Amino acid sequence: MKKRKLEIMDTTLRDGEQTSGVSFSASEKLTLAKLLLEELKVDRIEVASARVSDGELEAVQKITEWAAENGFLERVEVLTFVDGGVSLDWMKTSGAVSQNLLTKGSLNHLKYQLKKTPEQHFNEIAAIFEQATERGIINNIYLEDWSNGMRNSKEYVFEFLEFLSTQNVKRILLPDTLGILTHTETYAYLTEIIQKFPNLHFDFHGHNDYDLGVANIMEAVKAGCHGLHLTVNGMGERAGNAPMASAIAVINDFLPEVEINVNETSLYKVSKLVSAFTGFTIP
Repeated sequence: MKKRKLEIMDTTLRDGEQTSGVSFSASEKLTLAKLLLEELKVDRIEVASARVSDGELEAVQKITEWAAENGFLERVEVLTFVDGGVSLDWMKTSGAVSQNLLTKGSLNHLKYQLKKTPEQHFNEIAAIFEQATERGIINNIYLEDWSNGMRNSKEYVFEFLEFLSTQNVKRILLPDTLGILTHTETYAYLTEIIQKFPNLHFDFHGHNDYDLGVANIMEAVKAGCHGLHLTVNGMGERAGNAPMASAIAVINDFLPEVEINVNETSLYKVSKLVSAFTGFTIP
């Protein structure tokens, strides 16, 4: 049986840093970026949010300089915003060439946070993608609150995906932003989306509010998703993200139909280093 390739994106340096009380220095971020890409061999890393601070900019500049010299530049990703291109200017200064654009994946977020119509939101996104493409930037896109979108405004989600199918976008990133999904919902929603849009690349980004992060990523893979977002030691805001070590063990032991690049033997080393940098002890 030919195995299906599954991408692993580590977001310890971006979403993991949302853990209460955690802040990596620029040198710590560079050290971890090297370890994640060279030794653990994850496919991609998300390293920062655009426009956050001068320290964040310095960290990304250090990482992209190293990544460019070692053939990893396109695999270093930055969270960006629908801000008329301000994030893209920040990216140019940082040296990064892959953006993960944060957009609204539920009608509730769109109407009550942005107070905009779908058409307005889609037009702004299209303009960002056009600017990014002109600058040679790779477009990935987060549908924030996608899980609630599927529960409560599925027509909006499908309208959004129809729009994205016309755009220059490489990956669509589907986060369970509030950690509300059960494993059965995860499988059902992703199966429905992947069957409806078979030519689009979908990543699943799970949270662990009900301790279902690993169960949900397992069901996401069974449903046919193309990538997973994980963090070392399950770091992240609230109850954290789906943990890297547990997820990799589940994939290798229970999902023989997929193939990953991650070097499982390096998980312990990476876990201990992240623990040392953050002060969060792992038993």
